[in-house]
Amino acid sequence: MKNYKHSVSLDVTKCKGCTACLKRCPTEAIRIRDGHAKINSERCIDCGECIKVCPHRAKRATHDSADDMQKYKFTVALPAPALYGQFNNMTSIDYIIDGLYKIGFDYVFEVACAAEIVSAYTRIYLGRQEVKRPVISSACPVITRMIGMNFPYLTDQIMPILPPIDVAATSALDHVLEEHPELTREDIGIFFISPCPAKVSYVKNGFAGEKNNIDRVISVRDIYFRLLDVMKHDEAPEYSADSGMVGIGWAATGGESSAVFNERYLAADGIENCIRVLEQIDNEDFTDLDFIELNACSGGCVGGAMTVANAYIAQARLQSLKRYLPVSPNRPEGGEIPDKFFSDGEVKYQTGYKLSENRVEAMRMMSEIEDITASLPGIDCGSCGAPTCMAFAEDIVKNETNADECTIIMRQLFHQSLDQRKAKIISDTISRQSKKTDEKSEGETN
Repeated sequence: MKNYKHSVSLDVTKCKGCTACLKRCPTEAIRIRDGHAKINSERCIDCGECIKVCPHRAKRATHDSADDMQKYKFTVALPAPALYGQFNNMTSIDYIIDGLYKIGFDYVFEVACAAEIVSAYTRIYLGRQEVKRPVISSACPVITRMIGMNFPYLTDQIMPILPPIDVAATSALDHVLEEHPELTREDIGIFFISPCPAKVSYVKNGFAGEKNNIDRVISVRDIYFRLLDVMKHDEAPEYSADSGMVGIGWAATGGESSAVFNERYLAADGIENCIRVLEQIDNEDFTDLDFIELNACSGGCVGGAMTVANAYIAQARLQSLKRYLPVSPNRPEGGEIPDKFFSDGEVKYQTGYKLSENRVEAMRMMSEIEDITASLPGIDCGSCGAPTCMAFAEDIVKNETNADECTIIMRQLFHQSLDQRKAKIISDTISRQSKKTDEKSEGETN
């Protein structure tokens, strides 16, 4: 957890401490301290929600540059299917594939092709009787990290088959080494074109183990503007796409599930909806489902923080592009899943919410948090710099802030102080008037 390489960063100079990100973060990883946001690295899942909602563009995705192509003798592009939905008035994916060659890549292997292979192996995997159901897709790194932090009992239900980006990287590398025996592995640069920062973190942290053959992760946004300069619709593209409807469908919510060819599935998008689904799976509310597809971004991968187009417009464009494509031209041979398609690493429970290593101390702190929470207003306004009153109480117990940061309580204390001062003034005035009356009466008597 401590050595985790994050792909979401904060530019403090641009942050105004407006609390927009504070309220949107699904893991309560953000606090407002000293007038600007602070990100708890142990809780951040790199979902990119803070990037999407920040009105000051203080949050940004950290990724590699396409200029790194110059560092390799031979470069390979792995375009995510979400890339295809970014362009307006696009009649064929061939123009995009051809454009990738024109901007300098030596070989293009579509992640959509790998997605079709993974879909075929998923169908085989779901046919096994011993598999614990429902199986949860491993395609979205945000979801697997969320499970690893908050849902320890679901870790063994995550799909063990490698996601398409790793299958694509391995397949592309094998192809290049076979076609160009004069090249070494160090000569080849494999560039994944990602729609979201979570996949940057996935690659940089080596979650695929030794099967992680991706060298650089660049954003869909950066490649989009480079492609605009070279794509010409009045010229027939030299290179063509190899993927079909199934592979491209992975870019949007429900695409992966529909490729399973099994009606006993659930597909959800949006991080809040995904969390609710995970909670219900954890509570065993779903007993008749075989497969669960969860996408942290609304709309699916087309809604990633490193894309250009509106997610739902991109979905519509993909629907148009898929009309004349074959269903699934990429299919593996045989009825078994080769070992190389299984992930080396398993998702382990590593929570970012631990109060103390000592269980007794953690229970004492939890009791104190509950007591403090009960004394707070309970309106979760965020003015204290924490997303909820309970989160604020936790921060107090962990000595990360003070109770006087609650503006509601401070306003109440201020009014109480004013009332007390007003009452004292009135009391003193009455006392002085009473004293004067007594003195006057005493003078008249004498």
